[in-house]
Amino acid sequence: MKQKIQSKVCHLTSVHPYNDTRIFIKECCTLAAAGYETYLVAPGAPDEVRNGVHLHSVLKSSGGRLLRMTRTAWRVYQKARTIKADIYQFHDPELIPIGLLLKVEGKKVIYDVHEDVPRQTLSKDYIPKYLRHLIAWLLEKLENWAAKHFDAVVCATPFIQNRFLKLNCQAVNVNNYPILTELQLPDVDWSKKERAVCYVGGIDKIRGIFEVIEALDQTDVNLLLAGRFSDVIQREQAAAMPGWTHVEELGQLNRKEVAQTLARAMAGLVLFHPEPNHINAQPNKMFEYMSAGIPVIASNFPRWKQVLESHLCGICIEPMNPKAIAEAIQWIIDHPNEAKRMGENGRKAVEERTNWEQESKTLLELYKEIK
Repeated sequence: MKQKIQSKVCHLTSVHPYNDTRIFIKECCTLAAAGYETYLVAPGAPDEVRNGVHLHSVLKSSGGRLLRMTRTAWRVYQKARTIKADIYQFHDPELIPIGLLLKVEGKKVIYDVHEDVPRQTLSKDYIPKYLRHLIAWLLEKLENWAAKHFDAVVCATPFIQNRFLKLNCQAVNVNNYPILTELQLPDVDWSKKERAVCYVGGIDKIRGIFEVIEALDQTDVNLLLAGRFSDVIQREQAAAMPGWTHVEELGQLNRKEVAQTLARAMAGLVLFHPEPNHINAQPNKMFEYMSAGIPVIASNFPRWKQVLESHLCGICIEPMNPKAIAEAIQWIIDHPNEAKRMGENGRKAVEERTNWEQESKTLLELYKEIK
């Protein structure tokens, strides 16, 4: 039964699609189901009510990042003001000035930090290398200063939370864990799975796409590749590699299609390069593979190893070594009983602990405290 509506809340993004899994499916739908009058302002959103969430669109500026960070962000602010919410939660660092404006107007404001932005900046190809450390330092100073003025910071990983706790901010950790019922299809027959592994998400060289394709050429295994390349040039380079003949390119999938793809595969890949933002990250795709009941082949970062080895649900390897990647993939394919057992272990871990149903309680408790 829904609680009596006491607060109007509004989530804001200038970057993410309106149906973003964390923003809309998890956070906004959770708040609406708990009785909050919930709004979401996002570029390209349909102007309608969906799952109890009032969606409002803003026009996304064409012409590059600078116009998005200025003109689109300003449009988000103008739309947000018309909603007259009690609590605003924004999801992009470029909306920090908008959050500060809303605070000046007497609103409760929450900053949802999806990524460790300063460390992420160090891996951005569009920023000249000689400027990255300076820009990362400036961004960290800005983010740290602004966070102290907001009512709370919602962090997607414990590493990010610890950073803000050191600033004496009210920082809570709301992990981006999977919804229990979303990605596991009933009655999947492991014996009928394809000789294939899968990757679902943004496709980029620092996420290991070239090493994976090189590894595929050393196996008799296919890759179900779902998502978009970060740029056309990288896609052309990948398609020119010999291992591309093992790739089934699926493009961008909806959540139902993601579940169907995971059901076809014998393992999921998350082989990110050891970039500063990756080493301490907590990739949601790793937990989505676990939720779907398939083993994970992942980079051997300490935090990732701790998760997979403690639950006996995956293999951690050196992500820059195509030979090691090929051997791990081939081992999974050649040992279906062991792979199935690893998948079952991962699913059990999600059911017992690493699921959105548990994480949502933290979000709801925060809203009760600050409303």
